[in-house]
Amino acid sequence: MARTIAKDHGAKRAAILTEAAKFFAENGFDRSSMNQLAAACGVSKALIYHYYDSKDALLFDIVHTHLTALLETVQAVDQSGPDRENNLRQTIHAILIAYRDADAEHQVQTEAMTSLPTEQRNTLADLQRQLVQIVSDALEAVTPEVYAANPEKLRPVTMTLFGMVNWFYMWHRKGKGMSREEYADLVGDLVLRGVKGLGH
Repeated sequence: MARTIAKDHGAKRAAILTEAAKFFAENGFDRSSMNQLAAACGVSKALIYHYYDSKDALLFDIVHTHLTALLETVQAVDQSGPDRENNLRQTIHAILIAYRDADAEHQVQTEAMTSLPTEQRNTLADLQRQLVQIVSDALEAVTPEVYAANPEKLRPVTMTLFGMVNWFYMWHRKGKGMSREEYADLVGDLVLRGVKGLGH
């Protein structure tokens, strides 16, 4: 007879993912043991192994869950409106808001993904490519004539935008300086003014 899944199975798994992401972000994935992680999560090591058979499996689920949620958020932004600049601004806002309360997951993604086996890295890289493509398309739609004449500039501009939003967690302190929304507006201003200048 199949084993019944506890009603709080999903909640416990989500709690482990959240605490594990914080622990890996603070201590480094390679330097963290399952014993230390269990203590930080306030659970037994056996409980963690009930959900994940290895530290790699746990890392993969942290990053996969994070990237999937981020991609779904960005995919939900309506890119069909006639105001292409506003579409791009909404996309930038969506990314930064999606990063809220996910700084640890984002840090683990950028620092520890290379520790995973090739097949798992490829799965995560595909999610990243889909996300980059959406942003690239939104950028191209703002000034298509620029990239028609200079197609080699589209990827650098796209990755520059990601550079501005991806490292926000490194210097931003909650309750100090700009809010996420204000910073999203600033990034939008910088990018839009910059890409328009590329045409001259």
